[in-house]
Amino acid sequence: MDEALRRLAAVGPFFAVPFGKEPPGPGFRPLTELYGEHLGPYVAEVGRRIGTGPDRVAASTAQFGIASRLWSLGLGCLALAGRVPDLDPGRVWWRLPRAGSLELWLPEPGGLPAEALALTVLDNLDLLGTRLRERFGVSPKVLRGNTASGLVGALRVLTDRVEGDAAVVAAAALLAEGGPLAGTGTFLHEPGIGVAFVRGSCCLYYKVPGGGFCGDCVLRTR
Repeated sequence: MDEALRRLAAVGPFFAVPFGKEPPGPGFRPLTELYGEHLGPYVAEVGRRIGTGPDRVAASTAQFGIASRLWSLGLGCLALAGRVPDLDPGRVWWRLPRAGSLELWLPEPGGLPAEALALTVLDNLDLLGTRLRERFGVSPKVLRGNTASGLVGALRVLTDRVEGDAAVVAAAALLAEGGPLAGTGTFLHEPGIGVAFVRGSCCLYYKVPGGGFCGDCVLRTR
């Protein structure tokens, strides 16, 4: 798993994660704490940065970012090594720098079989989603849509930069009928773009001052 994580850093910044016993700086805490006592302050900081305040939009944006990072690590390691890192919230540590997005660190990047991809990512996001619904009223449909969109976004980057179809096969199984993310969106062919994923929900980013619609937003295609 160590070698896969080293190679993954070259794919892009969302895929890069430091690992090992020594953190890459002060301030890292387990994700379990982010999902607990630090969730309110974290969403408030996201809201401050995007100009909405600590509301549903900030909560959705925060979850979207975390989902995208976790899928990038899981799919990326699967594509490179045929295994996935253990992303249990107690094993993944985080900090939010004064500038820039959420940073992660894996103190002990244990490897899991490829079949554990959905379990290790979705269990993590289910815990986060429960907290966000309770505290900020974000709908399950929005959160599931964010999760699917983060998956497809990570897959797009990987298919451009990493050979092999392991990530494609895994993502297709998650999105297909009967999969845990079934019904979150559809794949369409758009002239000049090719095959595009259109989600069945909106992440609410259009409510951010100057935000507009995301490329896969259901509102953009209506």
